[in-house]
Amino acid sequence: METNYDAIVVGTGISGGWAAKELCEKGLKTLVLERGRMVKHLEDYPTMYLDPWDMKNGGSTSQEELKNYNKQRRWGVNEGNRHFYNKDAEYDYDEDKTFDWIRGTQVGGRSLIWGRQTYRWSDDDFEANLRDGIGIDWPVRYKDIAPWYSYVEKFIGVSGEALNLPQLPDSEFLPPMELNCVEKELQSSIAKNYTDRVMTVGRVAHITQGTKSNGGRTQCQFRNRCDRGCPFGSYFSSNSSTLPAAELTGNLTLRANSVVTEVIYDEKTQKASGVRVVDTITKEVLEFNSKVVFICASSMASTAILLNSKSERFPNGLGNDSGELGHNIMDHQLGSGASGTFDGFEDKYYTGRRPNGFYIPRFRNVGGKKNNVDFLRGYGYQGGAGRGNWADAIAEFGYGSEFKNAMLEPGKWNVGMGGFGEVLPYHENRMYLNYDKIDQWGLPKIVFDAEFKDNEKKMKEDWKVQAAEMLENAGCKNVSIYDSNAPIGKGIHEMGTARMGHDPKTSVLNKHNQVHSVPNVYMTDGAFMTSSGTQNPSLTYMAFTARAVNHAVEELKKMNL
Repeated sequence: METNYDAIVVGTGISGGWAAKELCEKGLKTLVLERGRMVKHLEDYPTMYLDPWDMKNGGSTSQEELKNYNKQRRWGVNEGNRHFYNKDAEYDYDEDKTFDWIRGTQVGGRSLIWGRQTYRWSDDDFEANLRDGIGIDWPVRYKDIAPWYSYVEKFIGVSGEALNLPQLPDSEFLPPMELNCVEKELQSSIAKNYTDRVMTVGRVAHITQGTKSNGGRTQCQFRNRCDRGCPFGSYFSSNSSTLPAAELTGNLTLRANSVVTEVIYDEKTQKASGVRVVDTITKEVLEFNSKVVFICASSMASTAILLNSKSERFPNGLGNDSGELGHNIMDHQLGSGASGTFDGFEDKYYTGRRPNGFYIPRFRNVGGKKNNVDFLRGYGYQGGAGRGNWADAIAEFGYGSEFKNAMLEPGKWNVGMGGFGEVLPYHENRMYLNYDKIDQWGLPKIVFDAEFKDNEKKMKEDWKVQAAEMLENAGCKNVSIYDSNAPIGKGIHEMGTARMGHDPKTSVLNKHNQVHSVPNVYMTDGAFMTSSGTQNPSLTYMAFTARAVNHAVEELKKMNL
C-alpha cells in the first residue's frame, strides 16, 4: 500500500472535491480521504428514478426507522434521500444548546444533498467586519476572489439573471430558469413599490443549456429530485463533476471508509508530515505522508481534527496559537417569513418541477448605510409560488363523479418567502471536544455551545414584517407570518471555527487559507469564514479552494512548503 503522496485532501464534499480536482490537474499525486462509504455517480443513486408509489409508505420514512436519525430528521429525511444522511447512532454529537448539524458521511458529502443556491459575495461583505468593528477584518477583498469565482462558475455551470447590483455581483451565467406567472406578478409589484429591492429567479448550480465536465453532464430535466443523486449530472456535485475530473488525470487515489483522527506535526521541520487514519472496516490505524495537506471535512469536522492534533508545540490543537480554533461559529438563520394566497390566474399553470425558487437580495444596511433599523447587516429572501394541492376540493367532494372531476383541478395559487439572515461572529459561540466520551474510532465527541443573539432576533422580526408587506402590496390575500424558531445550525451553513485574518494572534488562517504556524496545512471549507454574509456560501468555498490550491502549488515550486 502506497503511503507517500504529494498532497492529501481530507473530505470529498464541495471543498474537498475542488481541492482534489485542482491538485490532480496540476500534476500532484493526491490521496483523497473520506470517512464515509463510497458513492459513485449513477451507480449509487438507488432512488433516482423512483416515483412515490415505487417506495414503501409513499416515500415517507417510518417512525421506527427515524429513531436512527433523531438529529438529521430535523432537516427532513425521507426514503428518497435517507441513504445520503448520517445515522446519528453512528455519528452522534452533543449540544449544550440546540444545534442542528446535518451531515452526509459518504463520498460526495453534502454536495449530493445541498440546495445549490449559488451567489457571489461582494466588497460589502468582505469589508463589513472592519467597517462595523465586529470580529476581525477579512484579509482579502472581492477583487482577490472575483477571478476565482469566474473560474469555478465556468466549470460548475450557474444559471441566473444578471442584475448589476453592487451587493450581489453577477456570475458567469447560463440562461436563467423562468419565474411563473404569479412570481412575475410579485416581481412587478416589488419593482413598482420599492426602489431598494429587486426580485429575480434563484441563481443555482444547474446546467440549463449545453453540457459541462467533458460532456458528462447535461441540462436540467426539471424533475426536482436533486437530493437523490442526479443521473443527468445537471446540478453540480463532487460525484458528477470534480472527482471524475480528478480521476481523469491519473493522479487521484480515493480512499473511502477512512476516518482522519489527526494531522501529524513534525517538530523538526515545523510542518505537517501527513495524517493518521482509522480504517472503518478493519479498524487498522494507518499513516499517510505528503508535502501538503488540505483539510476539507466540513467546518466542524475539520476543526475537530485540528483540535485533536495535539503535540508539544500545539497542546491545544494544531495551529491554535490564537485560541480561536473552535470559536466564532456562524450559520444563516432561517425558518420564518410570510405566505399568502393569490386570486386570479386560474387558467395558468406551469410545466415541470423547477428545482429552484425566487431570490430577493439583501437591501438592509447595504454599503454600511443605516436603514433606520436596530440591527447590523441584513438578509435576503428565498421563496416561490405554486398552485395548491387538491386537498380543498377533496374535502368538499367525498366520492363519485364530482370527486373525480375535482381531482383534475389544481387549487389556488399561493406564494411564500423566507428570510436568510446574516449571523455575526461571536467568540462565545463555539464547539469543543469531550474526551470523556470516546467513539469507536478513538475520537472525542463534538459538543456545540452556540446560539443566536439580539442582533439576529431583531433582524428576523424586521424580515417577517417586510415579507408580509411585500406580499400584501402585491395583492395577496390571507397573508400570515410564520416562524419555526429554527435554532442555529438549521441553515446548514455552519462556518467560522478556524477563521482567516491578518494577525496570527486573533486568527487561525492567513489570506491564502494556510494555518499561520503550519504553512503546509490549508483549510478551505466553511471553517475559514470570518463573517457569514447573507448569501449561500458554497460558491465562496469553491473559489477560495481553487485559489488556495494555486497558491500551494506555487509555493511547492518555490520549495517553500
